[in-house]
Amino acid sequence: MATLLICDDEKNIRRTLRLVLEGEDHEVLEAGDAESALKLMEDEGADVVLLDVRLPGMDGLEALTRIRERWPATEVIMVSGHASVSDAALATRRGAYDFFEKPLERERVLVSVRNALAKVALERRVAEIDEGDEEILGRSPAIEEVRRVIAKVAPTGGRVLVTGESGTGKELVARAIHRQSKRARAPFVKVNCAAIPAELIESELFGHEKGAFSGAVGKKRGRFELADSGTIFLDEIGDMPAGAQAKVLRVLQNGEVTRVGGERTFTVDVRVVAATNKDLKTEVEAGRFREDLFFRLNVVPVVAPPLRERPDDIPLLVEAFLARLAKEHGLTRPEVDAEVFAQLSRYPWPGNVRELRNVVERMLILSGERLDPSDLPAEIRAPGASLGDGTDLGRYRGMTLRDLREAVERDYIRATLESCDWNVTRAAEILGVERTNLHKKIRHHGLEREG
Repeated sequence: MATLLICDDEKNIRRTLRLVLEGEDHEVLEAGDAESALKLMEDEGADVVLLDVRLPGMDGLEALTRIRERWPATEVIMVSGHASVSDAALATRRGAYDFFEKPLERERVLVSVRNALAKVALERRVAEIDEGDEEILGRSPAIEEVRRVIAKVAPTGGRVLVTGESGTGKELVARAIHRQSKRARAPFVKVNCAAIPAELIESELFGHEKGAFSGAVGKKRGRFELADSGTIFLDEIGDMPAGAQAKVLRVLQNGEVTRVGGERTFTVDVRVVAATNKDLKTEVEAGRFREDLFFRLNVVPVVAPPLRERPDDIPLLVEAFLARLAKEHGLTRPEVDAEVFAQLSRYPWPGNVRELRNVVERMLILSGERLDPSDLPAEIRAPGASLGDGTDLGRYRGMTLRDLREAVERDYIRATLESCDWNVTRAAEILGVERTNLHKKIRHHGLEREG
């Protein structure tokens, strides 16, 4: 189901188009002038706009220009009862997908809309590939096991729960599952449950109707609706509020979605891949996560291994990051001294692959034609590597692995905050985590700024 916007000052034309397009199971919005159409685009958005050339006030060609500049992912089909070759040529130059004359032919309209929607879907797919072009890199047994499970589960419809520490590449696993599935041509929609305020998450997931709450000035489609026929990735699902958990369970049980403030229930066909850095069994025992939802999600578990458990993969990751980032920044790819790889492999990497990528980018920007140990951040240099505040790693000797993880994370977060003068936003960028997530970790570790 797509959202289509009809902008025409003739009410009968809008009515005819609505009947034709709703017969294809699309959601149809209407506007009688360009200004109203732009307001609907701002409030609700649309996949395809059918736009009349001659309109009261702002004409359709000017509206076309604004839509293509503001919403380049939306395709625009121009309609005219007074078409001229110059109008059609100008509309094409300004980015119109198609141009046809009134009176409208039903099949002509349907073919044009179907083709425009196919183009929208293809461009979204390309954008997803560009956004998630980082492959799951590595040859370690732990990574080979992840690949093996992905290859087995991806072609099926089974739900997957990806677990692992922050920065281990859980989203890459989810994208790989989607790419290798039968839904690969359909949308991949990501939701970061930890980054959305509790009072807004139901609206984000399921959409809302106009006036459903203060600030709901228009109708909005939710992420489940946008992911229809594709895959929805519920990242950090362990942070999802209880009310939203109940509604997600309903979607998993019968595929039914109801927008906030709405009465109409409709079905969606969505594959769910969830991820968390929490122990959901512990969360269930503590009453913070629904047991029935956990069992619904945990059909096929996949564990994204921490980087410290696959140090042999570090040279491969570094070379891949250098190639990609050098191209991105327009820099020459440097050679790497063997001792750099050795020291990187000895570091415990509390931020995992995400932290490694940040370190590689920093060294690439600040170094010359060759990376040597002096280019490494102070917290990584060995022997006696520090965590940025002069703390020697020897202090962790004798700790259990769990206590070590906690201690290293605490010290590394503190060191990063101090290096940023406790600018939490900047520290979150360096650590590669959401700001809200960093605030939670600061509270968890009881960190406070001295003085």
